[in-house]
Amino acid sequence: MNILLLGYGKMGKAIEQILLERGHQIAGRIDRGDGPGHNHAELANLKSDDVDVVIEFSSPESAVENITYCISRGWPVVCGTTGWLSHRTEIEALCAEKKGAFFYASNYSIGVNLFFRLNKVLAQFMRNYPSYHVSMTEIHHTEKKDAPSGTAITLAEGVMEHLPNKRRWVGKGTDTSLIDSTDAVEIESLREGTVPGTHTVRYDSDVDEIEIRHVAHSRQGFALGAVVAAEWLVGREGVFGMDDLLGE
Repeated sequence: MNILLLGYGKMGKAIEQILLERGHQIAGRIDRGDGPGHNHAELANLKSDDVDVVIEFSSPESAVENITYCISRGWPVVCGTTGWLSHRTEIEALCAEKKGAFFYASNYSIGVNLFFRLNKVLAQFMRNYPSYHVSMTEIHHTEKKDAPSGTAITLAEGVMEHLPNKRRWVGKGTDTSLIDSTDAVEIESLREGTVPGTHTVRYDSDVDEIEIRHVAHSRQGFALGAVVAAEWLVGREGVFGMDDLLGE
């Protein structure tokens, strides 16, 4: 396939390596600082049939513009950028209008998506034990712009799905009055060195603590998942996620 990379930072380069190893071609590489709306010369020269699928790992500021442009041109989009989801409804509506294909995941690692499922199962178990307080910690490299991470938000949503007394998430330190509320899942966000991603879900009581944790050792797991999603998406129509790819 011919793949357009929107976002050519560390993740984009890791994705490119896997794409080439699997026999794909790179239709274009657009750095995260550039975007279609800026009339980038390389994109202007691309014909619609030059691109089979787009893999978008840019920045929260440019993601919506990138996705809109690509769907409007009829290019399937696999997006891994987080921090833009307040616009998700309009992107899904555009995808339906254009009969396009859009795949979004907050995290493309197979291990993380298994962790998402484990998180939901644990939340189901804890539903009958209100003496436990649930909280989360996520650690990422210092270049990550959004906080909490998209993965942490997905984990919080999984908890809220099964703990009826939890109706929202809050970032630790943002508003003490909110954090003290019993209806909130607290997420602590730390930025350290070059950490690819560590996520911990913790249940504390007066007598003990239950904890599950996922630690990414490199970006390779995320990159491979995005490439597999791109291979899967071509020829499909609609809005999809990792549950569709893996089979719920």
